[in-house]
Amino acid sequence: SAPPAPQGSTPAAGRRHRVTPWRHQHRSHTLWYRVWGQVKDVHARFEGKAGEQVELTVGPNADGSGSRTVKVVPIASEAALRNRDWVEGNIRRVTEATQGRVAYVHVPDTADMGFVYFKRYFFPQADREAIIVDERYNGGGSVADYYIDILRRPYVASWTTRYGDDFATPQAAIWGPKVMLIDENAGSGGDLLPWMFRKFGMGKLIGRPTWGGLVGILGFPELMDGGNVTSPNLGFWTEEEGFGVENVGVPPDIEVEQWPAEVAAGRDPQLEKAIEVVLAELAANPPKKPKRPPFPVRVRK
Repeated sequence: SAPPAPQGSTPAAGRRHRVTPWRHQHRSHTLWYRVWGQVKDVHARFEGKAGEQVELTVGPNADGSGSRTVKVVPIASEAALRNRDWVEGNIRRVTEATQGRVAYVHVPDTADMGFVYFKRYFFPQADREAIIVDERYNGGGSVADYYIDILRRPYVASWTTRYGDDFATPQAAIWGPKVMLIDENAGSGGDLLPWMFRKFGMGKLIGRPTWGGLVGILGFPELMDGGNVTSPNLGFWTEEEGFGVENVGVPPDIEVEQWPAEVAAGRDPQLEKAIEVVLAELAANPPKKPKRPPFPVRVRK
């Protein structure tokens, strides 16, 4: 598919355009004048160029002085960039609201990108006291036990070094309060993840009931024209609940709606509630720091 011109490019003097990303703090003071040497209808020059090298003439001045030529490769979609921007914006929001005490991790699915995002954002924040796990819009994929196993890691022991602070085993673990954000756009593995979070008593679920599509499709045949047919052939059940979750979803402990007017105004009511809840739980039950015993006295007799 043909990509659009650079996000937010705005007309400057003459035929020049200023590169203006959607985040104000990332905006460039650079002007661009030509694409492959052409100055007219500059947006059309990007059509059909996704994944291909494009030559831009850019510079700091509207009159073209000080310009230079750079080569870039346009992307077909900016969705991944906007998603990353949203996630890292939420990390900043949580960090600022909690003075760096609470981690924020988004899990977009329980397949490839879920593992990528969890590893990218959980482990660098594993030294924080509490965590908000955001599985809204989770597209599912696989059984979600990996995330639960990491989040449930118990404290085992500590180590004292000759120099520096003590450290614990396991090192990558958060032992304080945990909450999870859920919504109606999360399903399949996105149903199972909060279901397991609740089953093991890990913390409160906040948001809206999940989609309710906890089935699996395996071994679907390929047709002569290259298409395929799918049908549910994995059904989830437990001895206690029978065949649950499917067509029902996982309800939150605290229901919070994302009203369009509030979201359009830049708010995230569900995330705001998660911050409120996790801070209250931190105040009521802060994680205990292991107390080092007296050093042993070892002498040779």
